[in-house]
Amino acid sequence: MIAVNPDGKIMVRRCLVTLRPFRLFVLGIGFFTLCFLMTSLGGQFSARRLGDAPLTIRTEVMGGPESRGVLRKMSDLLELMVKRMDALARLENGSEPHRGAGHGRLAADRLPPGAGLLERIQAIAQNVSDIAVKVDQILRHSLLLHSGVSEGRRDQCEAPSDPKFPDCAGKVEWMRARWTSDPCYAFFGVDGTECSFLIYLSEVEWFCPPLPWRNKTAARTPPKPLPRAQAVFRSSLSPLLELMGSGKESLIFMKKRTKRLTAQWVMAAQRLARKLGDVRRDQKQILVHIGFLTEESGDVFSPRVLKGGPLGEMVQWADILAALYVLGHSLRVTVSLKELQSNLGVPPGRGNCPLTVPLPFDLIYTDYHGLQQMKQHMGLSFKKYRCRIRVIDTFGTEPAYNHEEYATLHGYRTNWGYWNLNPKQFMTMFPHTPDNSFMGFVSEELNGTEKQAVKGGKAGNMAVVYGKEASIWKGKEKFLAILNKYMEVHGTVYYESQRPPEVPAFVKNHGLLPQPEFQQLLRKAKLFIGFGFPYEGPAPLEAIANGCVFLQARFSPPHSSLNHEFFRGKPTSREVYSQHPYAENFIGKPHVWTVDYNNSEEFEAAIKAIMRTQVDPYLPYEYTCEGMLERIHAYLQHQDFCSAPGPAPPGTHTLQSPFVLAPNATHLEWARNASMAPGAWPPAHSLRAWLAAAGRACTDACLDHGLICEPSFFPFLNSRDAFLKLQVRCDSTESEMNHLYPAFAQPGQECYLQKEPLLFSCAGSSTKYHRLCPCRDFRKGQVALCQGCL
Repeated sequence: MIAVNPDGKIMVRRCLVTLRPFRLFVLGIGFFTLCFLMTSLGGQFSARRLGDAPLTIRTEVMGGPESRGVLRKMSDLLELMVKRMDALARLENGSEPHRGAGHGRLAADRLPPGAGLLERIQAIAQNVSDIAVKVDQILRHSLLLHSGVSEGRRDQCEAPSDPKFPDCAGKVEWMRARWTSDPCYAFFGVDGTECSFLIYLSEVEWFCPPLPWRNKTAARTPPKPLPRAQAVFRSSLSPLLELMGSGKESLIFMKKRTKRLTAQWVMAAQRLARKLGDVRRDQKQILVHIGFLTEESGDVFSPRVLKGGPLGEMVQWADILAALYVLGHSLRVTVSLKELQSNLGVPPGRGNCPLTVPLPFDLIYTDYHGLQQMKQHMGLSFKKYRCRIRVIDTFGTEPAYNHEEYATLHGYRTNWGYWNLNPKQFMTMFPHTPDNSFMGFVSEELNGTEKQAVKGGKAGNMAVVYGKEASIWKGKEKFLAILNKYMEVHGTVYYESQRPPEVPAFVKNHGLLPQPEFQQLLRKAKLFIGFGFPYEGPAPLEAIANGCVFLQARFSPPHSSLNHEFFRGKPTSREVYSQHPYAENFIGKPHVWTVDYNNSEEFEAAIKAIMRTQVDPYLPYEYTCEGMLERIHAYLQHQDFCSAPGPAPPGTHTLQSPFVLAPNATHLEWARNASMAPGAWPPAHSLRAWLAAAGRACTDACLDHGLICEPSFFPFLNSRDAFLKLQVRCDSTESEMNHLYPAFAQPGQECYLQKEPLLFSCAGSSTKYHRLCPCRDFRKGQVALCQGCL
């Protein structure tokens, strides 16, 4: 305790009452702290200690002895002040009963109780300490820059004129005017001086050449990469469930699905391991950022999980996570912007600066929302590392929409396109866009015993309607009435208290069912019927896998961005001829029936025929766990959009053409004696090149021959020689940016070559052009992979 005489008590009490004690204290502590900070940090400036480059500072800031000493002194000082105020508060409280009534009222009005005052003092002390830490960090960055400039080198801080760095002067000019627009520049040491601009633009960004006098500290030999660990198939998914996090209904749904399918994933991994044998598989560091689940993107899906909302995206993401994890790779999962920034190493500020560290991930799986978030917060690092990104894109992105300049000039720009990625970096739910990669998902696979039980337990007159939201049923009374003549109709429409009026009374509505109960319902049903929406969801495949026949509507005219609101704004011109084109084209009858719902007779005849048809449960291999593991393994092993060599310029001639005309003179094949184009994947020997009919897209032209269009083969065909080998005479040859090229035009005998590699496109057609189309074979049940792709 501190000894205080009676006169001192009176004086202190009068000062506190008269000068508003809490404000006086705040003013005093703030002034004293400011003085202390300036004194301590001023000493650091005067030391002029030579520092390292801005990017090497981060580990030193909080560990330096001077910084620790300053904060320790401040902490001790604040603790002493708190103790003295504690004594003063107790002294004040002890003398309170002896005050006069009027005097006491004034003191009570203006002097807070001792306990409350102490809490507020402690909070201020903590805030001051936090501010001191942040100020210390920023000043450390600044000190390093000033230390380099102080050695008589200010005359060397002029923007160099170097033809290898043509943008340097312009960037310096920009920094002079805008360096305060984002705090990240100050974080990296920019302080408004010419030297700080040049250091930043040469060492953090790469627009200016390195300063010669900075080479000793700034230029360091990059560390030798450590040997990669090998990926080993995993047999337990419990750690993955922890990685996925919690707190959102969407995540709960995904974790339940992963847990339910664990046994199938493990068995599939064992089969694939036997198939691959001793293939070496490097373990990859992978970040999975599910952008549509972040609060910043609105997360409209999570609140609707339990209300009949779409689940297709969550099904796919759950299966992607499971496949990557079972394959043995190292995963990080983020569903918030804060987590994303932390994992990427985003500096503080508004996102204009590069990352503080090299990207620690080999691959990043995200969606369009996550792609936008990364672009906003990675600065120039986004352009540097975007080749490592894989975008999960349900409906696909065609090259014409992906190329920013071309999309803007030719009317293909939408809210979701113009990213200038390799189109194969977009990964779809179904294999409808060969310009993209087919990612897919899995459906639960029945074993032999379950298949027999399903066949024996089918109700021959039971139909389940595809549609959990009441709006899907609106206006479908006519179809339902016809269906009800032959079958017992069941629904799974969500409702809270009252039955939805859109659902007729004769329909047995089960409400929204958990996935296991929905599967049991499908195992009893004969028919699963769609009413045109939703498009391309997972439910029809689940129904077919459980022994149902799927009946869907044929669209005439086909739905597209030109005539249907749902597709408007999506980066694709694809025409959809039915609710589920994959089921129609890759499965077909007897499992899938596609009819004109506007023709009541055709609709009724289809129902009668289906009731007479017997089908077994069927699931395409590519939608099994093993099929998805096989496909993703192939992508991880072979897809490399960062180091792949660019295609040869249009019209480049080689000493010997790798193509020969097929014996029937209809198409080109890769010559047996030609080299195998090292690094090409799929392997070049699977190439078959056809000249499509006028107005025919390459996607369709290849399908006409039982093949798949392969856009990675376009560079091999982008030459006049390919036309000549097909016995097409070119009176003239031009190279332009056009997503339909290479192509041949009549009349005029004109041949057109592609000038921009990002515009090679299987999609697109014009009656003016015969497109030159690269096709390949594919593995049975695995359309994404050629026969030699594993």
